[in-house]
Amino acid sequence: MSYRIPALTAVRAFEAAARHGSFVKAAAELCVTHGAVSRQVKQLEEGLGVALFERRNRAVFLTAAGESFRQSCAEALRVLEQGAARAQRQADAPLRLSCEPTIAMRWLIPRLPAFQAEHPDIELLLSAAGGKVDFSSQRIDLALRRDDSGWGLGDHVAEVARERMGPVCAPARLLVAGGDWRALPLLHADSRPAAWSRWLAAQGVEAAGEAGRFEHFYLSLQAAEAGMGLAIASLYMAADALRLGQLTAPAGFCEDGSGYVLLSSRPFDGDARRRAVLEWLRRQMALDLPRG
Repeated sequence: MSYRIPALTAVRAFEAAARHGSFVKAAAELCVTHGAVSRQVKQLEEGLGVALFERRNRAVFLTAAGESFRQSCAEALRVLEQGAARAQRQADAPLRLSCEPTIAMRWLIPRLPAFQAEHPDIELLLSAAGGKVDFSSQRIDLALRRDDSGWGLGDHVAEVARERMGPVCAPARLLVAGGDWRALPLLHADSRPAAWSRWLAAQGVEAAGEAGRFEHFYLSLQAAEAGMGLAIASLYMAADALRLGQLTAPAGFCEDGSGYVLLSSRPFDGDARRRAVLEWLRRQMALDLPRG
């Protein structure tokens, strides 16, 4: 047998009146009139079909049913209060974003002031990490990753942008090579060991020999800026250096079949803050795409 849940306003009026043993004191606590409390309690009694108070000589006393219901109401209001507090804390807590080191250093961090200006109510805590994501053990809420790794079926994943790769070098080094980028030695990164071979095969071209190997992708980009040779780069990771003239892209960029994704410990739909981060990342990466 199902019962209709009483209105919260009536429950609050009854609980306050039961706790104080007075409609007048309950009205003062709730900032309403004595008559409003009386009407709410009467409607509650009519809805339940039982008397909750005995009224004698302008005083009110709980009936046995009223005392039982009072305990239930007090517990229900306590649970609601705790739930509201938890929801408020979660809404105010920073969002912890894990990001691959190269993306963090070469792309995200320079753009974080723009995010803070657009979303002053959302605090992002950034940590640099790559590879598999475990939201619980890593204590993170979101993770920005390349989609070249498998993600668990329980993960909430949204595409941010398609990857675009191409060779980059210091402009002065290209001049020394007479403008022929194929004559420049290649800089490799152990974190993306197949990046050069895939790009060269896709373009159907050959290039010079190896100039050096670096443990991380961002180190190979730094080496390219220093004039050590030609690095294979993501458009997004090289975008700022290209704008500043620290790098040049003699063969342009093309999609390599991979992309960037944002993983979340919870669904994006229904969570305004996570959705805002996702949409902002998409807009920012779109700004780095070549025009025309």
